[in-house]
Amino acid sequence: MKLKCIAIDDEPLALRLIARYVHQFPELQLVQTFEDAVSGGEYLKNSPVDLLFLDINMPDISGIQLARSLETRPMIIFTTAYKKFAFEGFELEALDYLLKPIDAKRFAKAVEKAIEYFRYKNAAPEKQETSLYVYSEYRMIKINLDDIEYIESMEDYIKIHQQNAKTILTLMPLKKVLEKLPADKFQRVHRSFIVAVDKIRSIHNRKIQLAGAELPVSETYMDFVRKWMKFK
Repeated sequence: MKLKCIAIDDEPLALRLIARYVHQFPELQLVQTFEDAVSGGEYLKNSPVDLLFLDINMPDISGIQLARSLETRPMIIFTTAYKKFAFEGFELEALDYLLKPIDAKRFAKAVEKAIEYFRYKNAAPEKQETSLYVYSEYRMIKINLDDIEYIESMEDYIKIHQQNAKTILTLMPLKKVLEKLPADKFQRVHRSFIVAVDKIRSIHNRKIQLAGAELPVSETYMDFVRKWMKFK
């Protein structure tokens, strides 16, 4: 199945470059290009697409304004010459953020991410339990569930601690990320912590020992501790 995509950019040269890059991917189908956000927005009202390449700094309305106005928002890869718009892109959960002049390898990386995320969203439920997608560092990133050791709440943010990769900080409540995780592999053990069950080395005196940390267990979640110890 091809991903339908459009590109909106007020620079004709940029549009031609994006079109050339897109045609290198058999998974993508570029159905239309637009040199102004108004025309592109009108098209999107009646013709939903899977992926939108969207310039931010345009003379009529900005790409940010257009993205915010869309009732049904496709995956978005922002293209711009200005780094200062990165936070706005993050707020809109942009898939990626490409700086002009757009490098072919960097473009390919963003598109591969879009293809992978599209497959993830449309996969059967049992196939969605190997990875987690979150927004961090102004773009969407993929985290392998097997790499997660535990997740820590930081008020409105969470820290995803991994054994074989760097810690990821993302804007998301602990309750929401728990809903995205398979219940047989991850358990909440405290109001501030979720633990990967298979990473637990031992539990003693309401303390969970992991390879890289020690987590407290609150009274609310002692049932999990008793079940874990029963089967060990």
